[in-house]
Amino acid sequence: MQVTIEISNYPLREDYEDVILDFINRCKQSDVTIKVNATSTHLQGEYDTVMNLLQNEIKTSFEKYGKMIFVVKVLKGQLDLNFEMS
Repeated sequence: MQVTIEISNYPLREDYEDVILDFINRCKQSDVTIKVNATSTHLQGEYDTVMNLLQNEIKTSFEKYGKMIFVVKVLKGQLDLNFEMS
């Protein structure tokens, strides 16, 4: 089953940009399709693959950087990730 996940990361620290980019770059090393926009990242792929990736990378972020907030939305199926923001 295919899923599309929208995730936003809010590190509770001053160097938040580096923390967010580290999370995104770690996710990009997987077989999951990724689209980054100004406020969130979309991950798309097979349900188990995407969920395992999220479980591992969220845990890594918590261990590496401490407190942060993740907001996750899950859609069954594929969302067109080629849309352009205006």
